[in-house]
Amino acid sequence: MSGEEAAAEQQKTEEQKQDTKPEEDKQNEQQPPSAQEAEKPQDEASYKSLVLSGYGGYDKVKLQVKKGELVPKTGEVLVRVKACGLNFADLMGRQGLYDRLPSPPVTPGMECSGIVEALGEGVTDRKLGDKVIVMNRAGLWQEVVTVLTSHTFLMPEGMTFEEAAAIPVNYITAYMMLFDFGNLRPNQSILIHMAAGGVGIAATQLCQTVKDVTIFGTSSASKHDAIKENGVTHTIDYRTMDYVEEIRKLSPKGVDIVLDPLGGSDTCKAFNLLKPMGKLIAYGAANLLTGQKKNLMALAKTWWNQFSINAMQLLQSNKAVCGYHLGYLDEEMELVGGVLSKILDLYKQGKIKPRVDSVWPFQQVGDAMRQMQERKNIGKVILVPEAEKEEKKEEN
Repeated sequence: MSGEEAAAEQQKTEEQKQDTKPEEDKQNEQQPPSAQEAEKPQDEASYKSLVLSGYGGYDKVKLQVKKGELVPKTGEVLVRVKACGLNFADLMGRQGLYDRLPSPPVTPGMECSGIVEALGEGVTDRKLGDKVIVMNRAGLWQEVVTVLTSHTFLMPEGMTFEEAAAIPVNYITAYMMLFDFGNLRPNQSILIHMAAGGVGIAATQLCQTVKDVTIFGTSSASKHDAIKENGVTHTIDYRTMDYVEEIRKLSPKGVDIVLDPLGGSDTCKAFNLLKPMGKLIAYGAANLLTGQKKNLMALAKTWWNQFSINAMQLLQSNKAVCGYHLGYLDEEMELVGGVLSKILDLYKQGKIKPRVDSVWPFQQVGDAMRQMQERKNIGKVILVPEAEKEEKKEEN
């Protein structure tokens, strides 16, 4: 091959390469993704949620990851949840004994605290970044929630998210029983059952906003130092003592107010413990909870021993019987909000301070429920979406 023919052949080869390269690039651009690439998970919005799958033991409440993005509707806000409160009603709901909780599958949770992350149309009384207390009939044990703004309340400066989640149910319940029904006044006496629980701690602190109130408080002996420090005047170990006899020794006529979360035969005892013009406020049926699952014997026993009185007997006794159930006030947010406003003012004045017993990540909700159901807690049991405290401890 001559030199001219070799140069011509080389030029032809280079031209073919130039023509081929763009065609290959074009084919690569048009080629659809492989099946493997198509199966790759795409980034999708999701959030953690505790879900009650059915009635029964602790294992019936499980952590799930829900897909999709929550968007606030008109008049609603989106709240990034930082802490949630656990209540006796949640334990009863797990066993199918709380009729205000919708049927499973459902997310429980009546109270939480968090930060406003999005505003629905027409919202003017909240802004992004607001730290809020949230109340709702159910559905708050989630990483994010959407609620009406009327169900949110601004947290005071200096209040922690755990404290904020510990306030609504316990302190509103205690406040309305003591002051709306009980009309608590100076120099009166009161019996507070389960004085180391969330409502018991709250009621004891609120009693101290009234001068010279004598407080009888029941709890197991191991908690007596704690409830005495919280303000209980006379501690009673309900496991080894007859609380009626113990009260009669110190106050033969009885007490002015009894807060009854127990039900059954204890309600009858409470009524008989009242002084003339005394008030019994029933607000629960803790005697129904004897184990992880519904106990038919406990149900039958509580029903058989339930308190009953007719109008004539009530008239002649010069006593009052009241029933309180915060769950049935879920449509009275103006009333409830007014009470919470007074409670938050007391917090700002340093007259009340929620006591947090323990903080549990969502993954350990079963352990958190066991802590309360086995009466091991002193104060409020709190749930949090992330195990922040444990992680910090490990880092230190």
